Amino acid sequence: MAVHTTAHVIAPATVGAPLPLSLYASRPAAGFPAPGDDMVERPLDLNELLITHPLATFFVRAEGDSMEGAGIFSGDILVVDRAVEPLPGLIVVAAVYGELVVKRYMERAGKAVLVSEQVGYAPIAVAEADDVLVWGVVVGSVRTFITPPALR
Repeated sequence: MAVHTTAHVIAPATVGAPLPLSLYASRPAAGFPAPGDDMVERPLDLNELLITHPLATFFVRAEGDSMEGAGIFSGDILVVDRAVEPLPGLIVVAAVYGELVVKRYMERAGKAVLVSEQVGYAPIAVAEADDVLVWGVVVGSVRTFITPPALR
């Protein structure tokens, strides 16, 4: 039986003092090496990049493989904004009978449907009587390739 991608709340987004990091102007090729340069385009604050509505934004960690087709992998930290309207085609975090899931929100024949991005997962049709609540829209993600010691 296929397991849907679920979400586990990590923390609400809090924006404190900016933490400027360097954003370099060069864009490294993902295939063929390109000459690098030392030109910093501008300071980059991850809060500025990822969070538009701090009071309405929270983070969840995705678990499962049903959204890999959308580039969401198990372990990714998703940035979820409750202030963004869940329009058809957007990826949402929804509570389905008490379980948080990550799915693409669609409408078919005027009814809401939560759709996976992986073959073998049936869509979740949402009827008015169902216990389903969209918590927010996924507006970004963070993926680590090496787990920092503090998170192990």
